[in-house]
Amino acid sequence: MTDDNEQRRIEIRQIVERAVAQAFEGNAPQLRAQLVQSVVQALPASATSAPALSRGDVSGLVRSVAYIHAGTNQKEILRALLTAGSEHCSRIALFVVKAGAATGWQSRGFGEDEVVKDFSLEVKRGPVAHAYQNRVPTPGNIAEIDPRFVRQFGAPANENVLVLPLALKEKVAALVYADGGDSGTMDSAALELLVLATSAWLEVISLRKQSALKEAEAPHAVEHAPAPVPPTSSLSDPFAGHAPKHVASAPAPAAEVVEVPAAAHAAAAGVAVAVDPLAALSPEDADMHRKAHRFARLLVDEIKLYNQAKVAEGRRNKDVYDRLKPDIEKSRDTYQKRYGNTAAASTDYFQQELLRSLGEDDASLMGANFRR
Repeated sequence: MTDDNEQRRIEIRQIVERAVAQAFEGNAPQLRAQLVQSVVQALPASATSAPALSRGDVSGLVRSVAYIHAGTNQKEILRALLTAGSEHCSRIALFVVKAGAATGWQSRGFGEDEVVKDFSLEVKRGPVAHAYQNRVPTPGNIAEIDPRFVRQFGAPANENVLVLPLALKEKVAALVYADGGDSGTMDSAALELLVLATSAWLEVISLRKQSALKEAEAPHAVEHAPAPVPPTSSLSDPFAGHAPKHVASAPAPAAEVVEVPAAAHAAAAGVAVAVDPLAALSPEDADMHRKAHRFARLLVDEIKLYNQAKVAEGRRNKDVYDRLKPDIEKSRDTYQKRYGNTAAASTDYFQQELLRSLGEDDASLMGANFRR
């Protein structure tokens, strides 16, 4: 059993490490390692005491984490958490915590996504209180949950519930409620991992915002006095703008803030500047392209991670596609369902990543059956 536990921890670590790696892309490897270790250590005993994950389970979790990490602002990330979480339970809802009160935001499996919107969940009893006060995932019985919640939304068939704290900067910023609904199906370990991955990604997004503000101020440091810096708490708390009626959207991605000064400086120096292929698009469409590209990269990285021997052999024999066709087409279908009908559909990022990552930019290595 000890070997099984260690194998499961290794598999979970690989999931978290690959997802978190996309946030740093080599800029801060020591911080990435520290974050991965923190997430793995935070996993409760229940997450590592079960039998080892099958490859299908691991792939599903990787896709779920990749979906969460495709979000670039608070609203997208939290929606992705609920959607991904709904694959591991029948009903899931998120309550934003402010000043000791938990206010409903969105849900999945209760009917309309916003059916819990503005519902005030009691936080002083049962598993809700325990999760909030101790910052640990807490299972319980529906009888221990706010009676108003049960009267309005009903109880799961098996009466089991799970409350997970979404902690940021040593405090609980939101509570995630989950249960098995009519089927009674709920994977507690998977839900705990997804909440941890969401917390880590929100922290990364917060750090990027702080970095963007500093970079934006830097070009004017000589000519102008530095602008007042907002309080650290509002920068590091992705829920700082939350009001009971809505969740505020995050500002534009950091890259859009810092690229202009850098390009202007290079142009003044007479240095050739690379043209942004998305510059002519609207901010919304450009953001959709970036997210699609990032998601495609994560999907192909997953294929490569779990098929290293096949990839190496396929390159030698110039038939990578034939050897990995089932995995490639399954991931292609996942990509198309998510981005095939969006503004990003004009560019096949998934196909590009297959050629770049698996074929090393050499189409002949992919084989004759690989569509160009």
